[in-house]
Amino acid sequence: MPKTSVLYSLLAVVVFLFLNLDVNAQCAMCKAVVESSDDTAAAGGINKGILYIMFVPYALLGTLFFVFFRKKIRAFLQEMGLVSVKIQK
Repeated sequence: MPKTSVLYSLLAVVVFLFLNLDVNAQCAMCKAVVESSDDTAAAGGINKGILYIMFVPYALLGTLFFVFFRKKIRAFLQEMGLVSVKIQK
């Protein structure tokens, strides 16, 4: 994979991470209950809670992936010339 495609991929990941979108992550039952009430603050709180609960498993899996494959990732980045090789004494 050429250096430019790796850099474009990393740039895309950074853009998507910092892109602020209004995400609705409510299930049908939660949405029906929230829409029946007039409290918009509760709707926002429920939505943020669902997004938080959804984020935690992905963060844990990402951390585990990084821990187990960090040597292979570093070797790949060194091969691509994106990370310098440290000389150990």
